[in-house]
Amino acid sequence: MLSELYRTAENAPGSLRWRLQIRQLEAARSALGMAGGLTIAVTILIAIGKAFGILISNTDSAAPAGIYRVAGHNIHRGELVAACLPITIVQEGLTRGYLRTGSCPGGAEPVGKIAAGLPGDVVEIEPAWVSVNGRRFASSATAARDSHGRRLPHVTWGSRQVAAHEVWLFGFNDRRSWDARYFGPVPLTSIKGELEPVLTW
Repeated sequence: MLSELYRTAENAPGSLRWRLQIRQLEAARSALGMAGGLTIAVTILIAIGKAFGILISNTDSAAPAGIYRVAGHNIHRGELVAACLPITIVQEGLTRGYLRTGSCPGGAEPVGKIAAGLPGDVVEIEPAWVSVNGRRFASSATAARDSHGRRLPHVTWGSRQVAAHEVWLFGFNDRRSWDARYFGPVPLTSIKGELEPVLTW
């Protein structure tokens, strides 16, 4: 009985312990409110992104990480573009963890890459470099292994002319950027449009 009275007195309204418990409850409620607000904000951003062609990129393999807007559909050599990769490439990318899930066919996110090789261009892939129409790109060597140490299959070395209705997409900021060095050309219809930066970091 005495211990019960003691506990009651210890937690009585106005006591130090009671005030600490109230503060803890308020802090927890505040944290839950912030988490809920953040979830709502992210949901709204995703909905706006889908409606207005916004792509959020957390990788800098082809351009600085940031928020991009899908702009025009006239693709020019050297432009940063958004693309939905073919399903066979998507399946490998998702299995290996190179792609995040998203709204493209096959369940992956669109990728942001440089459209470097267009129909009629000559693309040459060698272990130490990539060239398009004889122009070699800096930092374009092909990696033998991915960031987890797994063997990274690549296209056959040599040169080839880009076929009609094809495009070669690259991200030369990172030699492990999963791009045309590893999976080859993709259909031009994969391109969703040119990407324009809204905010980069």
